[in-house]
Amino acid sequence: MVRGMRGFTRLGMRIFNHRRNGCRTGSVGGDISNRADFTSLKTVIPNRKKGSFLRKESLGVTCPVRRNFSNGAGFTLIELLVVISIIAMLIALMIPSLRSARELGHRAVCLSNLRQLTLAWVTYAEENDSKIVLGSPFTISGHTRGWLGWAFISPESRSALIADPNKGALWPWIKNVDIYRCPRGLKDHAATYEIVNAARGHLVEGTYMEHISGTDFDTIGKRVGSTVLRLTRLTDIVSPGAGQRAVFIDTGQFASGFDVNYHKPEWMWACPPPKHHHGGVTLSMADGHAEYWKWKGRETVNLPIKRMPLVRSPNLFCYVIDGPAVPGWNGYEPQTEDGLYDLQRLQKATWGRLGYPIKKTP
Repeated sequence: MVRGMRGFTRLGMRIFNHRRNGCRTGSVGGDISNRADFTSLKTVIPNRKKGSFLRKESLGVTCPVRRNFSNGAGFTLIELLVVISIIAMLIALMIPSLRSARELGHRAVCLSNLRQLTLAWVTYAEENDSKIVLGSPFTISGHTRGWLGWAFISPESRSALIADPNKGALWPWIKNVDIYRCPRGLKDHAATYEIVNAARGHLVEGTYMEHISGTDFDTIGKRVGSTVLRLTRLTDIVSPGAGQRAVFIDTGQFASGFDVNYHKPEWMWACPPPKHHHGGVTLSMADGHAEYWKWKGRETVNLPIKRMPLVRSPNLFCYVIDGPAVPGWNGYEPQTEDGLYDLQRLQKATWGRLGYPIKKTP
């Protein structure tokens, strides 16, 4: 009798301890007043070093999952690997979004810079009897100073650039050196914007009146219908209108000029299509607004380029088209319809029209 009571007492103590530790009675349940209800009870002793665990017994008593961290228990290796993999996956999903947001921010700053430069370009012309500023970045001997100035060629520092008095003709209207540079431009390039060659003052065959006297910079542009090819005054912009004639373009580098062919469908070897804005380019129009063009052709974006040192600043480099080492080669002709569309779109914005008949690529 005593032995039986002793067993009952031990059984009762186990049930009591289960309930005290947060165990709950399941659908089977049990009544400690009837010993027969507990004949199938199996005792499970938890391993304290590994922490307690969820266990069920024949009575339907369910114990919750618990870890005894005070005794050195922690996460298992599998649990840690799951957590790490989830974090890595979240980071992988977020990185493209962060890059896209950063590019959008840089693009907004670049478009703002282009608008301000173009408004200064227009203001200069309005204050100089409609004559546009010299599109060359530098002062040419015996003529009006260029729009940018020598100060922007490889300055030692930002403070040195600000202190250098050799600024260009647009400096009186734009006295912030940061506006002359795109945030995504090449490192150490103090200026990344260029004036397209139709408004820069350079003579391109077939775009000017050859028998008109005067200096190169005063030579009148050739007129084809209502379109003046080479711009020297604001009043030259008639057809297409000012909203469709390009002025500034963001090349992403300082190369002292961005040339666009007029007579043939080729990219100039020294002037590859800019693509640092997520496969596109930013440029401004003569009415003061700026645009972002996403290149349509995969060929345009993947055009091979290489680095070359700048002539005026050998410690800096710029990108040019990486073409074949063939005598007489000086440009790349697009081989796809989308690639040709990209080039012709920029040619029309630069010159107002194409200087060659349009033909479809095979």
